[in-house]
Amino acid sequence: MTPLNVLILGASYGSLLATKIVLAGHNAKMICLPAEADLFNAEGAIIRTPVKGRDGLVEIRTSGLAGQLSAGGPADCDPADFDLVVLAMQEPQYSSPGVRDLLQSVAKSGVPCMSIMNMPPLSFMKRLPNMDIDSLRVCYAESTVWDAFDPEKFTLCSPDPQAFRPPEENLNVLQVRLPTNFKAAAFHHEQDNAMLRRLQADIEAVRFTTDDGAEIELPVKLKVHDSVFVPLAKWAMLVAGNYRCVQKDEMRPIQDAVHHDLEQSREIYNWVVELCVSLGGAPADFVPFEKYANAAQSLGSPSSAARALAAGAKNIERVDKLVQTVAAQKGSQLPSLDETVALVDGWLEKNRAGS
Repeated sequence: MTPLNVLILGASYGSLLATKIVLAGHNAKMICLPAEADLFNAEGAIIRTPVKGRDGLVEIRTSGLAGQLSAGGPADCDPADFDLVVLAMQEPQYSSPGVRDLLQSVAKSGVPCMSIMNMPPLSFMKRLPNMDIDSLRVCYAESTVWDAFDPEKFTLCSPDPQAFRPPEENLNVLQVRLPTNFKAAAFHHEQDNAMLRRLQADIEAVRFTTDDGAEIELPVKLKVHDSVFVPLAKWAMLVAGNYRCVQKDEMRPIQDAVHHDLEQSREIYNWVVELCVSLGGAPADFVPFEKYANAAQSLGSPSSAARALAAGAKNIERVDKLVQTVAAQKGSQLPSLDETVALVDGWLEKNRAGS
């Protein structure tokens, strides 16, 4: 069969999915900054990941793999040439010059589009039943960039794997901290789902030959689910952990945010799950708190949102505010979430005032 061609907007976290796609014999093009594109085109992507049953990290280099990896800028591609577009940038970046124009070209192309952002684009929120979309616009850096998309050609994939760029390494190196799966909601049309399930099967089938000659199964798969609510499982994790890294005067690790007061974390987590169930999700769509709390033990640094705020960011993804706003539509409120939203608001106000 002819390899699939996948366009990925974003090359930091996006390089993880790109590498899985290339390992499976398909082609991926990443849209990124010029310095990043030069590195990826010269050396490929380098992913380091823990693998169950092996000591240390396994290193995967895309150079010489079955599929082809390339990179370029927003003006270097025509979305209509691709079978799938993946959105892997932070939500505020889509309103920046160049990227915004490319995003509008993606919408007009009608190519199936899958977001792996923590912040579900408005295009996906329109697929949830009985949602007042206009009330959600305040949660986005610029909500109108999503208006041109057809919700039936749009889906969300939960970015559950935790990965980071080691600060001492080149920009094409990504290290996986928590090698869980990408969990995608199915598209509306079966033709689009057939393409997505082909990617899933091909990624599943990969066996990687290590430097010592062993053939191993790699973690971090793509899992396609019929329920549109499965990727929303990340909401409870973000609200109970990631955004609670934000404190009044400092940032704390995710591990501390969750385990400092485990019962309060459990209460917040389960409240968010119950909210998602009230929207139409099934309890089985969501990860039990105990499993999340156990995984959080290994997350010894603040979340990317908290680190961005500490570094002076004037915009970040506001899943905290989105969950608060969706809950308000359903007549629900959680004081501890209100406190978190206020803390994030405070940091953003301070950062914007200092610019």
